[in-house]
Amino acid sequence: MHWILGIGLAALMFVILKQWGGLTPEKRKAATWKVALAIFGAILVVLVLTGRVHVLVAGFAALIPLLKRLPMLLRHLPWLNKLYQDYKGGAHQNDRQQGRQQAPIATGQMGIREACEILGVNQGCSREEVVAAHRRLMQKIHPDRGGNDYLAAKVNEAKSVLLARGMS
Repeated sequence: MHWILGIGLAALMFVILKQWGGLTPEKRKAATWKVALAIFGAILVVLVLTGRVHVLVAGFAALIPLLKRLPMLLRHLPWLNKLYQDYKGGAHQNDRQQGRQQAPIATGQMGIREACEILGVNQGCSREEVVAAHRRLMQKIHPDRGGNDYLAAKVNEAKSVLLARGMS
């Protein structure tokens, strides 16, 4: 009985390797994933049938390959699409935890008075004061240090407005 099984497996391997040799690299990659998923599925079925894995765990594991298609599925559900876009857009965890939403990036319609208020300088300030105020604020609110993109953009825009308008 064992030798029949051995001959059958040897013949199956021969056919598989012959087919494998005729594939292009792109098709080999796709075939590798399909074979890996088939083996994973077969192992799950065997484990469920022998009672070593609960059916719910196996069902959850069977959904893992569908995660690749999650962005496509989210496009069809508007409220999930918004969550995905917020995640993809880099909304910071602090903002999400506190329920705040980020406003759009600065538009370039800032006046000199507003720019002075943002940087905390007087309207008759020098170029060095603008640069120092910008540096001080950016050290506090830079996105890499836990700040957010909106505030950093506003501070950058304020600096640009003041330097461009000849506030030196």
